Amino acid sequence: MVLVGLFIWLGGLGLGKILCGAAGAVTGAVCGLFVIRQNVPSAVFLAAVLAAFAVIFERIFFIVLAAALAAVVSFTIFAWPYLGIPQQLSATNPSPPAIHGSAMNTTQTIEVIKVYLINFNHELKQVRSRIPLQGWVITAAMTAIFFFSGFYSWRLSSALSCATLGVILTFTGMILLLLYKGSAPITGICRKVPFYGGIFIAMTAFGTVVQLLLCRRAEKRSIRKKQVEDKEEYEKAKQRWRTT
Repeated sequence: MVLVGLFIWLGGLGLGKILCGAAGAVTGAVCGLFVIRQNVPSAVFLAAVLAAFAVIFERIFFIVLAAALAAVVSFTIFAWPYLGIPQQLSATNPSPPAIHGSAMNTTQTIEVIKVYLINFNHELKQVRSRIPLQGWVITAAMTAIFFFSGFYSWRLSSALSCATLGVILTFTGMILLLLYKGSAPITGICRKVPFYGGIFIAMTAFGTVVQLLLCRRAEKRSIRKKQVEDKEEYEKAKQRWRTT
């Protein structure tokens, strides 16, 4: 996840259709496993359909991605003060199945993930009820701004969304790695929210600028190459005409 996040952070805009296809496939697989039919065939089918849709409608995908990330980041900002408040868990919340042994197979892993997703959804509902009205208004406004701005400044919106997604994946991967090693990264982040928040903003801004500069140069090189090829083709056609 860290390696994928680094690639998207600094070069997501250049990946283009590859990023769209991968994101569409992941979204379809998640929906098939945990939302709709909850089996492997439905996951494979939805992954293929959404991946093809994302590749065909690349611009729309990036615009929707920017709006979705704006909504997630805005919601997280307003929900953060309430995440540390003890919640009254429902008695109906399922508990993860007891796994004996040091390793789990694929079926056991999916079952554990399902249970945690259900519990996370319950926690999310409780946090949502605590967010004030102005928080929802600002979140909706930010989502609309990023969505409509994508039609007027597609490159900037795409670069910003790729940089944000890359930083989120990198942060998430590092947190999971530290959790696996027995550390407590979330506690450290909660104690230094301004510091890590500043790092997040700085990394996002840096990734956006880098992608705009590098991808623009790549586009210029592509245009020059196309012009040279067109000129060569014109000279060949002209030579063939003189010969005939």
